[in-house]
Amino acid sequence: MKKRRSLVLGGLGALGGSLLPGVSVLAQENYPNRPIRIINPYAPGGSTDPVVRPIAEKMGDALGQNVVIENKPGAGTNIGSELVAKSKPDGYTLLLATTALASSPALYKKLNYDPVKDLQPVVNLVYAPFALVVSAALPVKNVQELIAYAKANPGKLNYGSSGNGGTIHLAMELFKSETKTEMVHVPFKGSGETIRAVLAGEVQVSLTPPLNFVQHAQSGKARILAVASARRIAGLDYPTIAEAGVPGYTAGVWMALFAPAGTPRSIVDRINAVVNRALQNPQVSGAYERLGMSVEGGSVDDITKLYLDEVKRWPVVVKAAGLSLD
Repeated sequence: MKKRRSLVLGGLGALGGSLLPGVSVLAQENYPNRPIRIINPYAPGGSTDPVVRPIAEKMGDALGQNVVIENKPGAGTNIGSELVAKSKPDGYTLLLATTALASSPALYKKLNYDPVKDLQPVVNLVYAPFALVVSAALPVKNVQELIAYAKANPGKLNYGSSGNGGTIHLAMELFKSETKTEMVHVPFKGSGETIRAVLAGEVQVSLTPPLNFVQHAQSGKARILAVASARRIAGLDYPTIAEAGVPGYTAGVWMALFAPAGTPRSIVDRINAVVNRALQNPQVSGAYERLGMSVEGGSVDDITKLYLDEVKRWPVVVKAAGLSLD
């Protein structure tokens, strides 16, 4: 029976392509000759699972080795990220990285690894934009009306997120900053609790993947005002937040593969090429699109630029909101 391989996430330190002790030319030429791990820094059953599984499967088919996905949740994704950062840079341990990796340096006072220096971006996978949603009882029907209502009632609106320091928390703080509004943050333990709180009117506003609320919006139990993507989402009849009056505003979660820094460039490039081919597979791309995600892909340089731009973006938001996590 044919063995299956998995792919590795790349790191910034590998851009030079230099060899480290223990990563010989022969090892690169024989790569991969044993199973590959993809570390998912989130708990099982979350929104990252349906992203990494099809990629791992196609990687295994292409590389001829087992692809093993290991969930290592905790500390805002830093447990899994640190594990990969400190792994041998040989292409056999990869990270499913998300926007949280870019915000960690700004949020956490002490990290046992450097997210920029110790990890190498390999390839972008998907982008999952958020939608701006409000409870049905809130008397607003578009983004401008929400902004006007929030300004007329400073501090009286509550917004929900799936946890302190998470992407939704930061994205809502960015929205507040750019619209000069004041709303109170109410963190919950996951997206499920946040959805229930919006439907019950316990919080009036939230950002969330649009598919979480499409049926609720159709039934009148909640209202989707706009999507936070750079362009409209196919199949969803909603404007972007930028179109609706907040120029340049985007918010969502990108997911990408990273590897330990120092991973040979030949291995990083091979993984990048295999994943890009997998993303072009209609079964894979179709599954992502049905989840409301856009297929990204691209070169190592593309994901590196995106990552570094994101690392620069979040400190301003974190400082303005007065956020800090141990």
